[in-house]
Amino acid sequence: MRILVVDDDLLAGEMIAAILQEDGHEILLASDAMDAMTQVDHHEDIAVIVSDMHMPLIDGIELYRTLQEQGIHLPFILLTGNAPEFIDAEKIGLTACLMKDADMDVTLRDAISSILNH
Repeated sequence: MRILVVDDDLLAGEMIAAILQEDGHEILLASDAMDAMTQVDHHEDIAVIVSDMHMPLIDGIELYRTLQEQGIHLPFILLTGNAPEFIDAEKIGLTACLMKDADMDVTLRDAISSILNH
């Protein structure tokens, strides 16, 4: 499965990509929301977007909303350094909102697995 990872922190993006590549997924990296939108336009086979919440100019939630407005309805996992319970993922329509913490490799894999099983 091709997954787009969006993170303005190159090291964080590469770490997330490595976790997902271990499970056999093909990863595209985007350094910000504008780059992500370009990637989505150029790669019709993207199955999931995993995005950082806090990025300059356009944050992860605004990226999600922009894609929705453009008719792009891909599973969208938001990653945040803040407590995710402050973000009502279900109300917004996100697939998941996960904490960037020591357990992220497990929670991210679980969220991807849940998407694959639907």
